[in-house]
Amino acid sequence: MTDTVDLSFNPFMPGFTDNPYPHFAELRESRPIEPHPLGFWALWRYRDVAEVLRAKMSVEEGRNSSRGPMAEAYERALAENGFEPSGVVSMLDRDPPDHTRLRKLVSTAFTPRTIAQLEPTVQKLVDEALDAIDDAGSVNLIDTLAFPLPFTVISVMMGMPETDSFELREMSSVAVRSLEPVPDEETVSQIVRAQKGLVEVARNAIAWKRDNPADDLLTALINAEDSGDMLSDDELVAQVILLYVAGHETTVNLIGNGTLALLQDREQLELWRDRPDLDENAVEELLRFDSPVQMTRRVTLEDYAVDGVTVPTGTTIIAGLASANRDPEQFGPDAHRVRVDRDKARQQVSFGAGIHHCLGAALARLEGRVAVASLLRRFPQIDLDGQPVWNGRINLRGLTDLPVRVR
Repeated sequence: MTDTVDLSFNPFMPGFTDNPYPHFAELRESRPIEPHPLGFWALWRYRDVAEVLRAKMSVEEGRNSSRGPMAEAYERALAENGFEPSGVVSMLDRDPPDHTRLRKLVSTAFTPRTIAQLEPTVQKLVDEALDAIDDAGSVNLIDTLAFPLPFTVISVMMGMPETDSFELREMSSVAVRSLEPVPDEETVSQIVRAQKGLVEVARNAIAWKRDNPADDLLTALINAEDSGDMLSDDELVAQVILLYVAGHETTVNLIGNGTLALLQDREQLELWRDRPDLDENAVEELLRFDSPVQMTRRVTLEDYAVDGVTVPTGTTIIAGLASANRDPEQFGPDAHRVRVDRDKARQQVSFGAGIHHCLGAALARLEGRVAVASLLRRFPQIDLDGQPVWNGRINLRGLTDLPVRVR
């Protein structure tokens, strides 16, 4: 390994978004607990990441005692685009008691029993996609399976009105870049315009649903009440955007990244294909091997000690989920390989932990299991049919193109 004494996390280095894992390995070894020059701290080892996810910390950006370098750029972009956010954010970015209240109002739609009842619907959608793939012979798997499956499922769950899925996909793809370091003001402006567009989509959907109530999640959110407490209009918008975007963006990455990992390791692909008893564990391993969300953040509410180092109060900590999932101290010397029968696969931290553990984890697992297992068994000779293309994102890192042939 090269000299890494002065190494810092640098997601803008050439090739990082195609393969960040060599850089993560260097960081785990040389700077596992890093006070970064950009003003945050970063943790890269499994034990530190797992601990901070369960620690009593904040997820609210306002708790940060220092403004990030792009804060003024966002303020200018908001003003230039005539967009005045309500200041209300989704439960993903709220602390208790607000987080507790919002999650309680939403969680009834994501119980294990409710999600299990979706399996026939998911299987039907997957089978229809596989029929189309069979007819074509060669396809971009992102466009034919990885994107339409979770997008359709969350649309059906929520009871969303018909919308331009391509336009929504484009807006969503840009808006989620707010979750990662942004290098320039033009990108910030694009993010703000996309966020403004998503707010308009959500408001229109809510207005339509008030006139067309049904047995679905959006109607339930509109009518949700807990001890006389209901979601305000702005809270409704924030939760709808979160569920609609998070409900498909991350699962696209699970299906796409996971399928590519197996296509690049034929032995593991064939092992899963021939062993239905590995279905659930294999999905955990795909989540571990190439996390759909690469990192998350917390803000310290008091001085936080980690491995003899003190992180000051009011500091943003970046927890490297993807790096932690490849830590050989936790997962063994072959942590850099996909192994669908790995004993510790379920210890992956891709869904976070603690009170902010991903609400949609069971749904993502279901969609990933049915989609990938069905694909491998329907097309035993599936193989790459060109060069995969990554989406260039640092955090929600996934593929835009996964060309495959099935015969």
